[in-house]
Amino acid sequence: MRYETTAIAAIALLIGEPGIAQEGEPPAIEKLRFDEDYSYLRTVPRPYSWPDCWKYIPFDDDPDRYLTIGGEVRQRYEYTNNPTYGQDPQDKRGVLLQRYSLFGDLHWNRHLRFFGQLTSALEAGRAEGSSPVDEDKLEWQNAFVDLSPGGRDGREATLRLGRQEIVLGSGRLVDVREGPNVRRTFDGGRGFVIGEGWRVDVVAARPRLDRRGVFDDKTNNTQALWGIYSVFQKPLPPFGNLRGNLDLYYLGYENEDSTYVQGTEHEDRHSFGARYWGDAGNWSWNWETLYQFGRFGSGDINAWTLATETTHRWADIHWQPAVKISINIASGDDDLDDSDLGTFNPLYPRGNYFSEAAVFGPRNFYNFHTFLYLQPIEALALTVDLNFFWRLETEDGLYSPAGQIIRGPDDSDAHFAATALSLTAEYTFCRGLVFTAIHTFGKPEKFLRETAPSEDLGFTELTLQYRF
Repeated sequence: MRYETTAIAAIALLIGEPGIAQEGEPPAIEKLRFDEDYSYLRTVPRPYSWPDCWKYIPFDDDPDRYLTIGGEVRQRYEYTNNPTYGQDPQDKRGVLLQRYSLFGDLHWNRHLRFFGQLTSALEAGRAEGSSPVDEDKLEWQNAFVDLSPGGRDGREATLRLGRQEIVLGSGRLVDVREGPNVRRTFDGGRGFVIGEGWRVDVVAARPRLDRRGVFDDKTNNTQALWGIYSVFQKPLPPFGNLRGNLDLYYLGYENEDSTYVQGTEHEDRHSFGARYWGDAGNWSWNWETLYQFGRFGSGDINAWTLATETTHRWADIHWQPAVKISINIASGDDDLDDSDLGTFNPLYPRGNYFSEAAVFGPRNFYNFHTFLYLQPIEALALTVDLNFFWRLETEDGLYSPAGQIIRGPDDSDAHFAATALSLTAEYTFCRGLVFTAIHTFGKPEKFLRETAPSEDLGFTELTLQYRF
């Protein structure tokens, strides 16, 4: 239990004792830590209280030259009863997943920036051994340089080169994979231009090939991602004053060894999509659709998806309840005997796409997913969600979030695959220190019962995370 003792000591050291308070509000702690901007501290008299004493370390008399230091300690315990509904080996006592991270963000001037982040991900207890998303003992998670020529006419352009985490939109297609222990990152380039109410990103990168050792990862040269992603945050007709935001994008994808129920072939895929999202009063929404085409071996790709989330919150009522309805569908392959492929590919999605249990991914499916959110006090958030999950095409199977085949069709004509109920409690002790408890009840439905082991699934997760 040496890791638990180390983690507790590290958290106690990092939280420390309060110092002198400073003016100004710190930025939110972001999923991508390099998106946080602490330059406001240049106008705040020193000394700073913890952890702002590490957030703005100036060099000489230039206010634009400073260093930001931060990091993360995450301890997670997971226990799954009947993993993948009884198909995978049973962990005897559960799994301990640990993640430690430290980053430095050096702003040399307004035109040059260096960002480096070291991460250690450790695993103990997995019955079938560590997977690439469980353990990576020590590696550069981010190591890039930003080159910014300067602003003109209200626009700011940046070229980012090196290893970098990438999230596009709401993470349905490209995300860092926060749920698993090892986050996803890419090697390559990203350029972006930000204007008043809009942003355009151009990406050309390959994913990192994760290995378990120390500084032994490399670029995965069998896969590639490229494209352009645009965001427009302005009132859009015909909605008048409704503040809707529109994303339009094209993403190209290559994988030399893509595997579907149909087989394994070289895949070249092109995705054109649109996302409309925003909020008005007590309503918020996030709707997205896209079409994919390309080549899979000697066959053609013809795939699509539609994803919707609509939320209503009663902010003036005790516990501030909110209800979210999510209805989603993604194409599957309807004929395994021809060379064409109809299965949707989510590219590099969230690792916990439907739940923290992370059993199924968004391919060949349709589902109805409803959420109830409650906030009894400011520090405590409660969530109850219920998910009904079906196969779309009976000739195709079910896939994991990373794309592995969970179940082949096995001549079953059943669509209904599973029902899952999840309960989540999240308590925030202070800025950056959060405890989360989750339990998921999974029930196999007709398709799982007809094809392979089909035991009830139980998933428990306890996570203590401190980010500074």
